Amino acid sequence: MVTALEVPADLLIKRLAEYLKQRVPAVKPPAWAYFVKTGAHKERPPQDPDWWYYRAASILRKLYKSSEPIGIETFRTIYGGRKNYGVAPEHFVKGSGSIVRKILQQLEMAGFVKTIPGKGRVLTPTGRALLDNLAYEILRELARERPELMKYLPPSHWKKGG
Repeated sequence: MVTALEVPADLLIKRLAEYLKQRVPAVKPPAWAYFVKTGAHKERPPQDPDWWYYRAASILRKLYKSSEPIGIETFRTIYGGRKNYGVAPEHFVKGSGSIVRKILQQLEMAGFVKTIPGKGRVLTPTGRALLDNLAYEILRELARERPELMKYLPPSHWKKGG
């Protein structure tokens, strides 16, 4: 079976963001999301109106990749960056914790993530299945364009011809 790590990350995150926007009512940006920066290292808010869904999709993929629970502070470090201090040297600054916390709470309400007290959050079997199913769909589409990828699909798909 195809896993979410076997397809290009950008295609998976884009497809997952579209899925979250259209089919998961629990995941939606709060009213303030269009006016805030994603961290102290940013100069402006995101220009993409769907950035909230892309961040949620990215967080789901990060949880999929990790074998251990991930906490909010780790996500803050992942989404941090270098802050420009003008003529002074740049330094690393963590990203927004509120954004990560709200997205994780929404994903938890949707049933894709669960909390392990004192350790962080992990993906539920439902969340893992969602990412694997989307990865399978993406690989099927890629196999139509590139036949050498057919070997990664199950034999039942070979008979149908893609």
